[in-house]
Amino acid sequence: MSFTSGPSRWTDVWLATAARGVSSCGDFLAASALTLALQSAGAGGLAVSGLLLAATLPLVALAPLTGRLADRVDSRVLLVAAGLGQAAICLALAYAGHPALVIALVALLAAGLAVTQPVLAALVPAMVRAEDLPRAGALNQTAGTLGALAGPALAGLLVGQFGTRVPLLVDAVSYLALVGAGLLIRTRRGGRRSTAPAAGAATPTPAWRFRGDPLLLVMVGSLAAVVAAVGAINVIEVFFIRETLHSSTTVYGLVTGAWTLGIVVGGWLFARLARRLTDDGALLGAGLVLLGGCCLAVLASAAVPTAWLLVPIWLAGGVGNGGDNVFNNLLLARRVPEVARGRAFAIFGAAVQGAGMGGYLIGGLLLEVAAPRSLVAGCGVAGVLVVVAAAWPVRRAVRAERAARPAAGTGRERRAELATPTPSR
Repeated sequence: MSFTSGPSRWTDVWLATAARGVSSCGDFLAASALTLALQSAGAGGLAVSGLLLAATLPLVALAPLTGRLADRVDSRVLLVAAGLGQAAICLALAYAGHPALVIALVALLAAGLAVTQPVLAALVPAMVRAEDLPRAGALNQTAGTLGALAGPALAGLLVGQFGTRVPLLVDAVSYLALVGAGLLIRTRRGGRRSTAPAAGAATPTPAWRFRGDPLLLVMVGSLAAVVAAVGAINVIEVFFIRETLHSSTTVYGLVTGAWTLGIVVGGWLFARLARRLTDDGALLGAGLVLLGGCCLAVLASAAVPTAWLLVPIWLAGGVGNGGDNVFNNLLLARRVPEVARGRAFAIFGAAVQGAGMGGYLIGGLLLEVAAPRSLVAGCGVAGVLVVVAAAWPVRRAVRAERAARPAAGTGRERRAELATPTPSR
């Protein structure tokens, strides 16, 4: 699938990386600030899950539209417009008082994220050569996870000192990084060039469909199933850390940041391995093993007597999470035609976010009838069982992929045949 035909554009990679890091910090800063505000005000699990659902539903519902926008509209236009819109919405959110208005604004903020996520994800493969993609992907993931690491910790400090308004104002400023990136990044996708046929092409490229690739279908299905099984932990953790383990808001921010720090470490550790795994089936199998490690970390965390012991456990879980992210992004970039990457990343994100929504709802309901510690253990057990169940369809898909090679050629050969020049301006 199409990567840049010339030297990798590392300046563009760094600009996209900086934009993702700053905006990601703002996203998690706002989410953590609002979650802490609800918990401190005495709201229950249903209120927290409702907030998380509002922040997630647009990512799922709008995926068919935003994926096509990412492929057909100039990436510069989308980044600038979405960044300005999100900054304005977050500014309004800082002064909103009524809970219904807060939830509506959070949903609008997520609608902007539904646009920028596939745009940035599809731009990165267009900036680099195929052999440089694992490194570029690790850089981009590092920025996102460092933002996610800093966001909750910063929220814990700022909410304790100033309340929720200051964190939300900081979040509004962070979205201007997307505007700057949109104006400065030279690599561009979408617009008129995205629909123009390749020069000298005898026949148009067949339409790409996600369900036409069994390996990608199994990858998305297994990941979504695991996220659905353990996703309730995102609602439960604030009550587990703050109430069961009797920790402060600052400790909550620092402890939840341990998982995201592990994602950074895992992204770089497994980026080197990903460059050597030219077999797509091996990437899929390795990703499932890492998902199993994440679920075991969740299960182990249910036994801790103090919040600080969560740090090494969640750090290890985050390492597996980071490695799986690298493998998934590399599989998508390898197997999806360049003109359809925005749609592919949107579908992938929607499947994972939709599964997470189920976990949020379940977590909110279960917190009304069970203690947080037992629910954390239940999430871990459910995740491990799902990984075990997913092993069979993953193995079958890998076997089918390898059996088809003699007729279709190797994955690398197929990608070379389908490669087209990278649209850039």
